[in-house]
Amino acid sequence: MSTPSPLPRTALEAMRSRGFLWSSWPWRSLGHLVGTLVTAPLAALVLFPFGMPLILLGERLEALALGEPQGAWTLAALSLFGAVLLLLGGPFVALLVAPVERWRLRLVHPPIDHGHRATGPGLWQRMRVRYTEAATWREFGYLLLLVLLLDGLTWSLLFLFPVMGAFLVVSPLIPLFGETVALGWWHFDDPLTALPLVAPGILLLLITPYVCTPAAGVHAMVARTLLSGRGETEELRSELVEVTRSRARLVDAFETERRRIERDLHDGAQQQLISLAMRLDLARMDAPAGSGMERALIQVHGQAKEIIGSLREIVHGIHPKVLSDRGLAAALPELADRSPVPSRVRVDLPRRPPPHLESAAYYVAAESLTNVAKHAEATEVRLNTRLEGDTLVLETIDDGRGGADPEGGTGLTGLADRVAVVGGRIWLSSPPGGPTRLRAEFPCPPFE
Repeated sequence: MSTPSPLPRTALEAMRSRGFLWSSWPWRSLGHLVGTLVTAPLAALVLFPFGMPLILLGERLEALALGEPQGAWTLAALSLFGAVLLLLGGPFVALLVAPVERWRLRLVHPPIDHGHRATGPGLWQRMRVRYTEAATWREFGYLLLLVLLLDGLTWSLLFLFPVMGAFLVVSPLIPLFGETVALGWWHFDDPLTALPLVAPGILLLLITPYVCTPAAGVHAMVARTLLSGRGETEELRSELVEVTRSRARLVDAFETERRRIERDLHDGAQQQLISLAMRLDLARMDAPAGSGMERALIQVHGQAKEIIGSLREIVHGIHPKVLSDRGLAAALPELADRSPVPSRVRVDLPRRPPPHLESAAYYVAAESLTNVAKHAEATEVRLNTRLEGDTLVLETIDDGRGGADPEGGTGLTGLADRVAVVGGRIWLSSPPGGPTRLRAEFPCPPFE
């Protein structure tokens, strides 16, 4: 028992299927083309008011070509007004025509998705979304093709093959009613003289399925390209935009929270510790000399000073004041001075980067110098910062043992994540034996 072959998915594939002439595809293709002769004129009728200025412009240009003078301002006004009116009204007409065309496309193609995004309540919200999405403007492009090109080609095809073929087949009957069959220079007044026309008419009718099917397939390909929603692509693009906006919001929230923590540590905990240290020092001065109380107060006072120093380092590491006041060009040399590994700094910044990029670059520099001190066994490190067009570049190069591995827990993964948050990238070159080169790039548009 033989298994029937699956139906072709498109009209073009139907041309290669067995039993093509006996399948429904020729009739479905013919129906699709006939439907074009109905929908295209209706679409043109609805579109006509929006295209009227351009039609008038075409008539004026034709008159100008024939030598009739035309006002330049009139032509310019018709061009501008016609383009604006068509761009405003054309997408609205396309939104009406596209669902009909997608439904009609099912004759020769599997169903396709429209790809429009969901809209909120209200006409204004709906139109704002529709006029700003790519699916609407693809539908508008299809509408123009349907009215200006596909309609004319379909009419020419159907007239040349099925209509002309049917006319030739019945042409011997026309003289019986007293009419003359006229084909160009040839005229046939007798049924017997018109009888030879039947053979080419039958041939045209037999060719019709082989012509209508690929023509409908090409039409379906155009419609699928312009009317298909490309849902996954549109959805991914929308999600990518939302992720980018979310990342920007996270960066702003991080900067706000960082400044709050810095302010609380500097103005709150640090000032309280300084006050405590002063009170301990005063208490030490009142304690009996050489007593156990004096020794205990000296020890506690020393620990308080150490805590103040550590807290100051923490505050400085979060966001040094010099970075806020004088920018990256002043903060990086100060950072390098505190590095245990001898450092050479070169800064070439003709303009100051935005604050969030300065903070990210400073963090990269601080973490890089810390990693060099902890893991590289280097004797020297170079820290270079410059602007290359609209890109802020920060490089650290050390002469250590190399072999840095992001999977080795050296903080490189966290560093890459921090850079990625502001849209940057990191490159690492660290062959065994060194040198290690870390390059961070940040998109840095002009900032006022």
